[in-house]
Parts: sequence; structure tokens; C-alpha cells
Amino acid sequence: QVQLVESGGGLVQAGGSLRLSCAGLGIIFSINVMGWYRQTPGKQRELVALIRTDGRTNYADSVKGRFTISRDNDKNTVYLQMNSLKSEDTAVYYCYVMDVVARQFWGQGTQVTVSS
Repeated sequence: QVQLVESGGGLVQAGGSLRLSCAGLGIIFSINVMGWYRQTPGKQRELVALIRTDGRTNYADSVKGRFTISRDNDKNTVYLQMNSLKSEDTAVYYCYVMDVVARQFWGQGTQVTVSS
């Protein structure tokens, strides 16, 4: 059974930093894409950042220059370093994984709250 285990969310003041981690357990096929999405009440889930096996990355315009995504392929783990956090970054952050046969998996979500 595939499980994405997230950690690192919490409460931080504006301008502060947090680091999210997500470990993929029980994934049989190799992972292609790992990333993070976020969602606030009443809004659709939106892309934050993705990273491919070859290291190529995509970021939402709103987080470019502040967030950095990275991964450890040996550990099936993806990280999101979030700096210069703003109140508008407040959301539930979801880990995302797509394997090489295009199956998609989601984490349970971790709350990030930025106080102004």
C-alpha cells in the first residue's frame, strides 16, 4: 500500500521559514515526478512546485525566489524549503507523486499557517 508521509507544517510568523518533507512508502515503480500543491478553503488545489527525476523544476509564480524544492531519489523523499513566508502562503500543503506508469498519489496534507 502506497503512503505519502508528510511532516514539517506549522505556525510561523511572516518572513519566517518552514521546511516540508514527504516520504513515499510502498511505491513499487520508480517515481517520475514529486511535488507540492496547496489548497485554501473554497479554492481549488494549486501547484506550488514540482521536481522531476532529472532535477528539472517548476514553480508557481507566487513562490519563485522564495521556495525551493528538492528530492532524495534514494529515499523517495521530496522537500520544500519555504522562506520569506507571507500570510497568503497559508494553506494545507499536499505532497504529490507520480510514478513512471503515471499513477498519482497524494499525501494527507499538512497545515501551514503564516501569521502577519
